[in-house]
Amino acid sequence: MKDLKDKVVVITGASSGIGKALAKACAKENAKVVLAARREEKLAKIASKLKSKGVEVLICPTDVSIESDCKRLVDSAMAEFGRIDVLVNNAGISMRAMFKDLDLQVLKNVMDVNFWGTVYCSKYALEPLLKSEGALVGISSVAGYRGLPGRTGYSASKFAMHGFLEALRTEHYKDPIDILLVCPGFTASEIREAALTADGKKQGQSPKKEEKMMTAEEVADEIIQSIKKAKRSTVLTSQGKLTVLLNRWAPGFMDKMVYNHFKKEEGSPLS
Repeated sequence: MKDLKDKVVVITGASSGIGKALAKACAKENAKVVLAARREEKLAKIASKLKSKGVEVLICPTDVSIESDCKRLVDSAMAEFGRIDVLVNNAGISMRAMFKDLDLQVLKNVMDVNFWGTVYCSKYALEPLLKSEGALVGISSVAGYRGLPGRTGYSASKFAMHGFLEALRTEHYKDPIDILLVCPGFTASEIREAALTADGKKQGQSPKKEEKMMTAEEVADEIIQSIKKAKRSTVLTSQGKLTVLLNRWAPGFMDKMVYNHFKKEEGSPLS
């Protein structure tokens, strides 16, 4: 896929963060965009700005943890544009609590959005993507390579996404479809403020210095380039790449390093 001009790109979790930045980046590439998220009013504001610049936009309020919503999203995109060229499974939630203190419903909620949301959307978009020789993208995390303390549910959901998309890629080894995993490092977004605590309430405040992180716009640009290059996977930030590498060759050492890193967080549950 050398460029995204006139391609139809479906983006879940498009109301903020990486999804919102990706919608704008795709618009600059002259793509047609389908924006999905639970917050319809935010989608409408984004769509209004894009339409004022001549971009073809469809919004579809969607809770990706609900299978029927995901089917409706794909059906709506096909009805509006007649094709889907790229699906970006970006919708996601995080959590922050020790597993011993965790209400298991929190873990289930995270899996429902991060893993099952990817499964549902991919299931219904797969046939259109095969027809268009398109790209199926999963926005994952370094937590899909290395389990993070205090994020058991989040790490599990990303490991599951990795296994699912790798298996799907292999099933379609001879078919004209690109399947890509993008793993940002820490990115400035709302995900930490909205992260679920042990009892399922939103954390409300990020424990990290957001201003020192990679911006959502930078991540979106990397996603676009990875789609164009038909890459299998993209790990972002030098810290993220080093984490993946060291975890492969020195997992015991990384247990200690990762523990110490997350113990230093403000309000860390490891303290």
